[in-house]
Amino acid sequence: MRVRITIFCLAAAFLWATHDLDMAFGHEPQQPGGAPTELEDNFSNYNALYQQGRYSEAEPYAKKALRLVMEEYGPDHPTTANFLRNLAEIYWAQGRYAEAEPLYQRSFEIMEKALGPEHPAVAPSLTNLAGLSEAQGRYAAAEPLYKRALAIVEKALGSEHPLMAQSLENYAALLRQTAHADEAERLEAHAEAIRVKSK
Repeated sequence: MRVRITIFCLAAAFLWATHDLDMAFGHEPQQPGGAPTELEDNFSNYNALYQQGRYSEAEPYAKKALRLVMEEYGPDHPTTANFLRNLAEIYWAQGRYAEAEPLYQRSFEIMEKALGPEHPAVAPSLTNLAGLSEAQGRYAAAEPLYKRALAIVEKALGSEHPLMAQSLENYAALLRQTAHADEAERLEAHAEAIRVKSK
């Protein structure tokens, strides 16, 4: 049961992973049509190894990319938050929760301060923090984070947006672990209705 829960949490969190170059930088790559920069090279190497599950090999590239991003954008930029999250995901995938958590927390703090507490880009950081708490059996800590992420997505994007379905399913999975099956089923039904409508 513990393994199944952890796998689900990883799947939920990886919805928010930054494994696309444009998304990672928050804009077009820095040298369109030209040679990749050192930062882009490190990101690409990290991403390829991460996708193959070669986490320990991906780690130094993620660290180098984070250092380069901080030098270019500064410690409080949303792009830095994205790269903090990438490194945190490597730690999470290896069960190194104590190392992942402060990176997710810092990513959340950067996003909240830079974009405002109700910006939809804040929701992924909350979801990752919630998922990490859930993976460790800290359900009471995870619940308010999932609920806040859900509220942000609903307010910013609407109750029928496809991302609402994933947010509902994340929270429903937690409710199932805390013996709230009826509420979980209600949320899962809502999520399924959104998915059907958005096809």
